[in-house]
Amino acid sequence: MSTTKLLKTDQGVIVNVYVKPDAREFKIEVEDDEIVVNCLAAPVKGKVNKELVKQLSKLFKRKIEIVSGFTSKLKRVLIKDISLDEVGNVIAKLKAPAP
Repeated sequence: MSTTKLLKTDQGVIVNVYVKPDAREFKIEVEDDEIVVNCLAAPVKGKVNKELVKQLSKLFKRKIEIVSGFTSKLKRVLIKDISLDEVGNVIAKLKAPAP
């Protein structure tokens, strides 16, 4: 399993996510065991947060909720109704080099 910091709760799993707004292309990757999300949106009126929640929902196929860091680049995100192993598997796929 990944060494990315994961916290199991009654509601799901909390992960730390670092967001880079105003990117040229949307991309989710793992750098130094931290999930880094390059968002297309500008950090205005919660646009980055909306894009982040939408894209992470697609990636994990679960509901996503930002727990803290609403105005920060470093956010804590709750992935609802998922196990540590499932999150670890998705993160491991992100870390794997593309063929």
